[in-house]
Amino acid sequence: MTTDADNEANPQHHLTLRPTRIEDYEDIREIMERVYHDLDGAWSEAQFRSQVMRFPEGQICIEDNGKVVAAAISLIVEYKRFGDHHNYWQITGNGFLTTHDPDGDTLYGVDIFVHPDYRGLRLGRRLYDARKELCEKLNLRAIVAGGRIPGYEQYRDELTPQQYVRRVKNHEITDPILTFQLANDFHVRKIITNYLPDDEKSGAYATLIEWLNIYYEEKEKLIGGSRSDVRIGVVQWQMRPTVDLDALFQQVEYFVDAVSGYRSDCVLFPEFFNGPLMGAFNQDYPAEAVRRLAEYTEAVREEMVRLALAYNINIVAGSMPEYTDDVLRNVSYLCRRDGTWDRQYKIHVTPDEVSYWGLQGGDEVHVFDTDFGKIGILICYDVEFPELPRVMADHGLQILFVPYWTDTKNAYLRVRRCAQARAIENECYVVMSGSVGNLPKVENMDMQYSQAAVFTPSDFAFPHDAVAAEATPNTEMTLIVDLDLDNLKELRNHGSVRNLRDRRRDLYSVQWKSKPV
Repeated sequence: MTTDADNEANPQHHLTLRPTRIEDYEDIREIMERVYHDLDGAWSEAQFRSQVMRFPEGQICIEDNGKVVAAAISLIVEYKRFGDHHNYWQITGNGFLTTHDPDGDTLYGVDIFVHPDYRGLRLGRRLYDARKELCEKLNLRAIVAGGRIPGYEQYRDELTPQQYVRRVKNHEITDPILTFQLANDFHVRKIITNYLPDDEKSGAYATLIEWLNIYYEEKEKLIGGSRSDVRIGVVQWQMRPTVDLDALFQQVEYFVDAVSGYRSDCVLFPEFFNGPLMGAFNQDYPAEAVRRLAEYTEAVREEMVRLALAYNINIVAGSMPEYTDDVLRNVSYLCRRDGTWDRQYKIHVTPDEVSYWGLQGGDEVHVFDTDFGKIGILICYDVEFPELPRVMADHGLQILFVPYWTDTKNAYLRVRRCAQARAIENECYVVMSGSVGNLPKVENMDMQYSQAAVFTPSDFAFPHDAVAAEATPNTEMTLIVDLDLDNLKELRNHGSVRNLRDRRRDLYSVQWKSKPV
């Protein structure tokens, strides 16, 4: 005979499959801390909120009597943007799902986890089935995920990862994750290295698994679809005396109009292209003059956003001073043609910028999503520090923009040579632009030297000298350059050398200490 007291002590399960909600975080955190105690533990609350807000349909959980006991996290990607050699943090946007693309073709499995007390109830299978149903309803091509192989820890001295996976597929070895995935109709596309560098049990290896949606119907986008060809405009800017903001805007609009007329996707202006406005201020005090120049920055950014919308072109607005809360920084704005904008601060400041102006550096770098690819911005001196673009490359960087201002040829060559190296070692395009001419009445900006250029990696798919285009030195002009992003993907997979893939992550790594990219 069962009493009410027995039922209270051993309540019956009441399982419900439903979308995950923000208020589920504490339950999710508890499960992840137990399941991933040997890795990084739980997502931060900020990551969790971002996941739910960016793609609520892809976050699924199972609750039992009001408590979440299992969950699955997913996002949609345009898979060819990442290819088979991605890593976990790159494709998940550092856990924030910033890489989610509603117009993508693949459902990417970020994670599935079950509370240890609920193993044996086949909750994982329910979550996999829910993912498959979601994939079919959204008409996505496939489900892809990177699968850990923790059982490999016991065999690493006697088997290669390939041999281990083969024996698991042949049911000669049971792996706690891969065996389950194979039983759920997934197949192994390939084995990838350094997927999760901290996953010691798997030796940082992972299986790239895939489930194909047999009901998928390919849809052709007539407008706004993804493409590999990108047209970039570069302005080599003439520094000339400028009486006021309207005169500056007239010069800027001339170039935006000209470059957009060639149906360019983006145009780059140089560092401190608005420097001529500083001539109106007292040059006995350069630090005060540059702070006065910063008073124009918000208006310049707003005009750039207006021009981006009006001319249907993305604008990397060189750079300009920003003075906020008694801190002077050098900032570049990305003004997108959809009306949104982002900023990137200069991280490293030169001794001259410190002594004349009191400039301070920023503390984070970004990889920005645009309608033509993933881009980064490094202002002048920053490109001389290889760690910054290396961090960007790990987050999908395809085109690096470098607005610069240099006064002498040797200063210019430092920036140029480093920009060329960044293109090769990070397998990306680098676009750089500076200013020419002289400003006799502007202290610390009186001389200019520039030869704007677009650099490529160095392999068969690119120009023989790894230079896509370059301007005539010290002449005001524009460059219009076509870049093929598919060539980058081909290089990363089949290049003569593969700098990104062949890094010895077992020996060294580059880590950002403060905020994530």
